[in-house]
Amino acid sequence: KSVETSPSVVFENIEQCSPKCLRMLLENISGLTVDDDFTVEVIPEIDVAVATFTKRIDTEEFVRKCSENKRVKEFKMTARLLELTQSIKAENLPSSVSTDYITVYFESVRNGGGPVSDVQLFPEEHSAIITFCDHKGNA
Repeated sequence: KSVETSPSVVFENIEQCSPKCLRMLLENISGLTVDDDFTVEVIPEIDVAVATFTKRIDTEEFVRKCSENKRVKEFKMTARLLELTQSIKAENLPSSVSTDYITVYFESVRNGGGPVSDVQLFPEEHSAIITFCDHKGNA
């Protein structure tokens, strides 16, 4: 496929499945190993988890397998691809940070960055919104 698919899958309605249970379930479905092949970030405030695959897999196929999985259905969870984005929010920034510094930092290939088209700094929130020229720069 020429269209790049997201390496991240969002799981919603995870309240009935503990984070440890979810990790084991995803290992069972994918045949991969948590930490080595993918990471799972749980966001309990909104009953969501995001699995991000570091190993290249067909995430669309994985979402299909999850949707058909008996345990996933029992937990009433849903799985969908996390849409690729061109903007990210950086938080807990030092108050002295400049937009130039942020731009250079996020353009650093070593930091997984790429060409930045815009930086909006919110000093009172110690945060910034960084917009990339294309969605590859926010892995």
